[in-house]
Parts: sequence; structure tokens; C-alpha cells
Amino acid sequence: MKITFLGGADSVTGSKYLVEAEGQRVLLDCGLFQGFKTHRERNWAPLAVPACEIDAVVLSHAHIDHSGWLPVLVKQGFRGPIYATAATRDLSEVLLLDSAHLQEDDARRANRGGWSKHHPALPLYDAAQARRAIAKIVPVAAGRSARIGRIKVDFTPVGHLLGAAALTLHGDGMVLVFSGDLGRSDDILMPGPKQVSHADVLLVESTYGDRRHPDEDVQARLGSVIRETVRRGGSVLLPSFAVGRAQALLLVLQRLRSAGEIPHDLPIVLDSPMARTATELYLRHRRLLRIAPREVDTLTDGVTLVQTVQQSQRLTNSRWPKVVISSSGMATGGRVLHYLKVMAPNPRHHIVFPGFQAGGTRGAHLVDGARDVKIHGEYVSVKAQVSQIEGLSAHADCNGIVEWLRGLRQPPKETYVVHGERDAADALRMRIQDELGWRVHVPEHGACVEG
Repeated sequence: MKITFLGGADSVTGSKYLVEAEGQRVLLDCGLFQGFKTHRERNWAPLAVPACEIDAVVLSHAHIDHSGWLPVLVKQGFRGPIYATAATRDLSEVLLLDSAHLQEDDARRANRGGWSKHHPALPLYDAAQARRAIAKIVPVAAGRSARIGRIKVDFTPVGHLLGAAALTLHGDGMVLVFSGDLGRSDDILMPGPKQVSHADVLLVESTYGDRRHPDEDVQARLGSVIRETVRRGGSVLLPSFAVGRAQALLLVLQRLRSAGEIPHDLPIVLDSPMARTATELYLRHRRLLRIAPREVDTLTDGVTLVQTVQQSQRLTNSRWPKVVISSSGMATGGRVLHYLKVMAPNPRHHIVFPGFQAGGTRGAHLVDGARDVKIHGEYVSVKAQVSQIEGLSAHADCNGIVEWLRGLRQPPKETYVVHGERDAADALRMRIQDELGWRVHVPEHGACVEG
């Protein structure tokens, strides 16, 4: 068995792991590189192995850093099937079409502004190319395995996101396990990760490899913020990721309403087309959630689900106190920017970022105390209260990852720490080495190893 680390090996993005066994070439995940320019430039380069020579792709879950390069792979000649759980297939359709829309928008802006070195600037892929990739996704039913020649692939639910799974490949007399992104045992929406019992070779993610989750009561904190803000006549803005985070926020808000901890008639607004579609998918795949059926059924009760731009504009300018969930989660784009332009200059309002803010993003600047922020080419003063709630992360922290690893019946022959920034990956490597006594490595981008 041979493994080539084509992405997610020196960063927390672009996951791609090529496994060669039983005469087959199987790509585990096919993620888009995001973040630093040096990483993003990899999106434009062909793979080390021609796309037409890859027999199949298997997805751990739908997040763009794990699925977002599929349209490029197909454009470069990939002709095989893409295997994923049914929920991952459904979410991938939403996320890939949105990603294509963003790629097309970026190209249009570059051409209008004349700042691209390419003439004309072209999108990495467009909606038609995304649809060709989506058409290749073969949903694997719960409890079933995918077969790629003589290789068998099992999917083990690991929480984190609707449909997310660890992938177990059986081939060449060996068992390779890729953890995908592990969820946390106390996640508000998803069950904790199920255990994998055996691995000869293990690829484990390290997103939170050097971090622990704060001990924070998210519901109590958010309830307090809303009550204080409404008392002074203001509104609360929650910039949110559209998939996973927005649905968790809806659940918390409904629980606050039911407990009488916020006014029952306080308007709650979900203003994100992708979040609305994703919420429908969460309701459709309700059996995968950990919450009671009653809570699933009432997730959007009394919530204004914004459809049109005109409706969004009216709500943006409304002066009535309300709670608004809008994308994007780090305020890098989307409809949330229109709310920020109106709300940030007003000290009555409160902007709450319910999650980690990557360095250099607009959200990070606001959380760090910026007194003005550039939106749509102009600077907007920030007088509204700004805070951050970090307890809603859907990732297992370093303790959660190590606990999941302890569930293996015996140490793998080789363990590779992947999908994490360098510091996080190395911190997890040292914990695995010191606490578990395993053979463990942090591979470089492009490295090739024999299992």
C-alpha cells in the first residue's frame, strides 16, 4: 500500500490523500486549498498523478476544504465514481455550487477591476463544471461499504457535520483508516464520533491538535447577550457559517425561547440562502442528529427565512430589535456585510461571532477591537459591542482526538498526523508519541510513503 500526501499535509486545508493498493488508485478527499496565497496557488496546478489515472474518490465529508477541488479533478480528466454518504452527497451539492458561484464572482470582479495578471481572468471552475462533479457522487447507504475493484471502503460516523465519516480502506492485506474531521462528544447537534477498532496505518486530523475547547455555557452566554441588547433597544447580529453552525444557533435560540430566557415574540431572522437550504437538509436527514424529534420539528418555528434580496434589504434597515443569523461566519463576504454596515456604527447593537476567526479576516479584526472596518470599499466605524463565543466548534479538541485514538484495540504500525497547521500537527504528534507510545509522523506536502 502506497500513500501520497497531495494536500492537507502542511496546512489545515486542501485535504487529498492518494492511496494505491490492489492495483487501484483511490483519492481520499479532494479539498480546495484556502487561506494563504502560497496554498491557494496549488489549486491551479495539476496533481502529481494524472486525474485520468485515478480510479475513484472517497469523501469523508462535504466541507469545501475536503470536497471543493472535485470540479477541477473532473475538468482535468477524472472519469471514475465519487463515493460518499447520502448526507455528504446532498451537502456537497449545496457547497460546490456555492463555491462555483464565488469563483465566478471573483473572476468577474478581477476583470472589471483590471487587477488580474491573466487576461481575461477565469474562474477555477464554474457552475456547469461543479454540476458535472456532483453527478459523479454515488451515495453509500448507512451500514453499506463501497467497492473499488478489490478494495473495500467502510464509512464510520464521526459527528462534526451531517454525513461526516471516518474512512476505512481494506487492501493489500492491510487496513488504512483516515479519521476525516472528528466531531466532539458534546456537540449540540451531532452525536459523538463512533469508534474505529483497528488500523494498520492511520491518518488522523489535527485541526485542534494544540487547543482545548473553553468551558463555556453557550446558551447562558447568548441568552444574557440578547437580553441586555434588547433592553437597550438594539439587535444582535450572529455572523455564521451556513452549514452546521447556523443550525446549531437556531437550536440554541429555540431553547432560549422555550425556557423563557429571551422574549418569545423577539424576531429571529435567518438571512443566508445557503443556510436556508442546508437547514432543509438537516431536517431531511434528522435521523442523523442527536436532538429529540420535537426539537427538529421546531427548529425554524417563528423564524423568518429570508428569500429575496428585497426582503433582506428591508430587514437590514429595520430598526426593531431582532436576532439575525447571516453568512459568512468570518464576515469575509455575503449578506452579513450589509448588516454590519448598518449595525456596526450604532452602540445599541451587539455583534457576536460564534466561532473561531482566522487571522486576517474581517471577523478577526472586529474581535480584536478594530474601531473601523472596510466594507465594500469604504470604512465603517465600529461603535457596536463586539464579542465572541467559541463553545460551538464542531471539531474535537486535542483531548477529544487523543481519546478517540485510545479506542483503537492496538497501536497502528504507522500514524500520520494530517490536516492541521504546523504547530497544531506537531503538538498532536508529541502527545501521541508521549502518551500513547505510537510511531507517528507529520508528513510534508507531496511526501510518498509505503504502508
